[in-house]
Amino acid sequence: MEIKMMVQSTPNPNALKFILNVPLKTQGKVSYKNAQQCVHNPMAAALFTIPNITEVYFFDNYVTVTQDGSLDWDQIQEQIKKIVLEYAADHDPNFQVEENKKPSIAGSDDPEIAKISAILDNTIRPGLQMDGGDLQIVSFDGINLTVHYQGACGSCPSATMGTLNVIENILRDQYNPEITVQTDGYMQEQEYGTAY
Repeated sequence: MEIKMMVQSTPNPNALKFILNVPLKTQGKVSYKNAQQCVHNPMAAALFTIPNITEVYFFDNYVTVTQDGSLDWDQIQEQIKKIVLEYAADHDPNFQVEENKKPSIAGSDDPEIAKISAILDNTIRPGLQMDGGDLQIVSFDGINLTVHYQGACGSCPSATMGTLNVIENILRDQYNPEITVQTDGYMQEQEYGTAY
């Protein structure tokens, strides 16, 4: 099968989404912040050889690449495309990250978090995923929800402002009128790629 690629812009001017006609991650999603996190993923490691890359995010049939904003995309887009296409044929979409290094989510087996996650799955996550990103629930204490943005959403100004308000309004309407939602970047500096 010939591997084909489409490049799509995202609401984040510092992130581009590279969509293939083959899967890149069959289950879950993975976000890397540096080359040391992705020694088990040759495609991601090769992408970090490009200067100014700050995050590589795998989900379904695409990889979102985020840069620090100091370069024009014209300077690196062709290089990214070349790497993705070069590694795609041998890329294992079933790759795993080191599970023992995966940050634990407080209350991840909590039925209330499951309800909130289901609401997010049906409302906000499809839009974030279309834009080359996603979010993860970090913690919930019964009234205060903390989320972590991934992929293109991680450094996007609209994610940290407008989208956060939309999430809070949806959850106030469908879950609890008193819930508050905030973002927390504690996973930004993890040593290993983080699977969600």
